[in-house]
Amino acid sequence: MRSSQFFFTTLKEAPADADVISQKLMLRAGLVKRAASGIYTWMPMGLRVLRKVEAIVREEMNRSGAIELLMPAVQPAELWQESGRWEKYGPELLRFKDRNQRDCVIGPTHEEVITDVVRRDVKSYRQLPLHLYQIQSKFRDEIRPRFGVMRGREFLMKDGYSFHASFEDLQREYQVMYATYSRIFTRLGLEFRAVAADTGSIGGTGSHEFHVIAETGEDDIAYCPDSDYAANVELAEALAPATPRPAPAAALGKVATPDKTACVDVAGFLNISLQQLVKAIAVVSEPEESKKTFALLLLRGDHELNEIKAGKLPGLDAFRFAAPAEVEAFLGCVPGYIGPVGVDAEKVRVIADRSVAAMGNFVCGANIAGFHLTNVNFGRDCPEPEVADLRNVVAGDPSPDGRGALALCRGIEVGHIFQLRTRYASALNCCYLDEAGKSQVMEMGCYGIGVSRIVGAAIEQGHDDKGIVFPAAIAPFQVAIVPMGYFKSEAVKVAADRLHADLVAAGFDVLLDDRDERPGSMFADMELIGIPHRVVVGERGLKQGKLEYRGRQDTEATMVEADGVVALLKEKLCAKDIK
Repeated sequence: MRSSQFFFTTLKEAPADADVISQKLMLRAGLVKRAASGIYTWMPMGLRVLRKVEAIVREEMNRSGAIELLMPAVQPAELWQESGRWEKYGPELLRFKDRNQRDCVIGPTHEEVITDVVRRDVKSYRQLPLHLYQIQSKFRDEIRPRFGVMRGREFLMKDGYSFHASFEDLQREYQVMYATYSRIFTRLGLEFRAVAADTGSIGGTGSHEFHVIAETGEDDIAYCPDSDYAANVELAEALAPATPRPAPAAALGKVATPDKTACVDVAGFLNISLQQLVKAIAVVSEPEESKKTFALLLLRGDHELNEIKAGKLPGLDAFRFAAPAEVEAFLGCVPGYIGPVGVDAEKVRVIADRSVAAMGNFVCGANIAGFHLTNVNFGRDCPEPEVADLRNVVAGDPSPDGRGALALCRGIEVGHIFQLRTRYASALNCCYLDEAGKSQVMEMGCYGIGVSRIVGAAIEQGHDDKGIVFPAAIAPFQVAIVPMGYFKSEAVKVAADRLHADLVAAGFDVLLDDRDERPGSMFADMELIGIPHRVVVGERGLKQGKLEYRGRQDTEATMVEADGVVALLKEKLCAKDIK
């Protein structure tokens, strides 16, 4: 490919509203252009990257035995009503009426459509298992689109769905997909980690997320450096302390703490550590209009509430934080001074995190404005609470697998696999006849990869002050040829054209920058775009029979024999990157 036959533009500065490095660099490098909030046009340079990601995903999915199809972006509301998600999905689901006033949606996902496809044609256990996938644009009407293509409203996604006659066979396919996804992200050249995760709104019984490791990632990942354990912080188990609860050491005390409502302020005022303080978080669950559960969730002062874990406790599904008026109604106190001592057990559930349940002689709110209690002990000063895992893990916590201590890193979710089980198959009556001729509900799996999101995540992981550092497998071009004076020197022109032809013939994806630009400008553009290898053709080098080679992250350029450039690049690029 020649620059003169291609279409790309670069910017010296990113637009002011770009908020993360990948968004800034994609706009500057001309990979995408913003069409509307959260909606982007993929320009030719960016589309090359996107298609390379897509090709690797498709190759590995086909290798796994999955079969590709393409489902409609527009879906009838009837399917969503049948599954129960019409009411539950929320405003992210873009709904509209067609000219016949029929309700429709722009698909954010395709569980309903694929289940409808399978229930129509698959009738016997002999037709199972079946795994169908697509690579298609999705639309989710995010309230605050941000982070460029990583949290846009329209995005390209690979979504696959498997159907099985047994849970055991679903588990087998789940492991196949775990291995398939691991191969995909390895081939993409990304540093990634697979982590156990919450199933969220999709549902099911088990799931793993695949994260690209990046300091700018949205998700916290807990992992054990000494084992294979890894989980999203929202799911990682915080084990109970191994040490027993200390015995009461002093009488219960009451101290004035005027205007001290934040844990850090209370600890500083009383000259104690946050680890000696218990904070109470008031929450309310109202699954039915006439039924309200008011609960106090107790955490150590330096720990954070894990809302996912708390929401899974019996009776606390879909909880919300209590309003100040509700706190006063149930505890007779304003927020900031509440605690477990003296509460009415008939009206208030008290649930302590495992770490709190092992504490003694702690400080907590007195349920009196302006006061806290000291030397509080369960059993003596207040009833023993319910005990649950309520908090986020922190670095240094023991690993749940018992093989070391946890560390934390940040990641960008780019893939997610689920064991859906029978949630959608039951709702849409997707059944088969078993060997005995009896109707059975199919088991389902769901497997997603954010194809366009991967491009942004790769840039978040790979960049420097000059621009993008793409892995060779997904760079828009593998090699850039930069001639010094292409239109001024016939020798340079002939050598550059010959090298371009030789590299193309050898199977390289190469860009010859034959623009009439200053060398510095061309160098800057090739570095900004993230092309892994650059060969400079200049008159001075040609007189010595040499060309200048430089890798994208090399600190210095190297002069190499002109006849040896193709061999050098073959050595530099893995065979799998040469198509």
